[in-house]
Amino acid sequence: MKNRFKKVLAVAMASCMTMAIFAGCGGSETATSSAGSTGSSDKKVLRVGMECTYAPFNWTQSSESMPDGEKAVKIYGQNTYAYGYDVMVAQKIAKELDMDVEVHKVEWDSIGLGLDSQEYDCIIAGMGKTAVRAKSYSFTEPYYYRDNCIVVRADSDIASVTGLSQLKGKNVKITTQLGTGWVDLLDQIPDGVLGSNYETTGEAFMAVSNGVADVVVIDVPTAESALLTNKDLKLIKLDENDTFKNDQEMTNVCIATRKNDTELRDKIQGAMDKIGWNDKTKMDELMEKAIAAQPAAN
Repeated sequence: MKNRFKKVLAVAMASCMTMAIFAGCGGSETATSSAGSTGSSDKKVLRVGMECTYAPFNWTQSSESMPDGEKAVKIYGQNTYAYGYDVMVAQKIAKELDMDVEVHKVEWDSIGLGLDSQEYDCIIAGMGKTAVRAKSYSFTEPYYYRDNCIVVRADSDIASVTGLSQLKGKNVKITTQLGTGWVDLLDQIPDGVLGSNYETTGEAFMAVSNGVADVVVIDVPTAESALLTNKDLKLIKLDENDTFKNDQEMTNVCIATRKNDTELRDKIQGAMDKIGWNDKTKMDELMEKAIAAQPAAN
């Protein structure tokens, strides 16, 4: 995790940024891409920022080895490793570009600051492309399409609902992860009571398990991942005629570079095009693999 000193330094370097939207100020406009610096091998390095706490998109584990013979990526400056859908996609892109992947573990609320201060070259972290973020960062085309859902306690009186309208009058307490597009969807739940939002999705799920909240607004793969180790929870895929409106910004998961670094953005996009990473079937298959590979601790 980035320590407090680095956070203060990053804020000073990008003082006109707001963490809620990960916005960059003039400093990032003149920054140049550092992608291409060489690591311990002769290959150039693609430095990637991600939480490493957002299974199945990314998580932290103690070993490099995976059951299927694949390799996790050592987290920069740590003795642990990162894996998950984001890491697998980063590996595919880096292979096409003949580069190595270097994962930087960073808290979600400062992930934009780290990019602007050039601690890494891009963000591959399950980030939805929003209109606000697009003002400050350059984005590739989606590398994953996700659906949104709600998660409740399996033994609750709302476990049988199939649409948002059925929550009217129930005054359910709602939660999600801080600094995400899901926050903007919370007010679409009829008579919902805003509770605390949390730094990680894991904390949000725990709030429902413990009865602190009634509903988590989240994406389907993250919910499916959580249910592997939280048997007391239930995922509800809402009826298409009774679900969130205008939630497309949270369905398009894209790779972000600094706003002026369109060269790297286009380089990454070119690699995605060459490996055919615009095929939803391929995306879903890889996500299923990521969910299955997830350690129980995540």
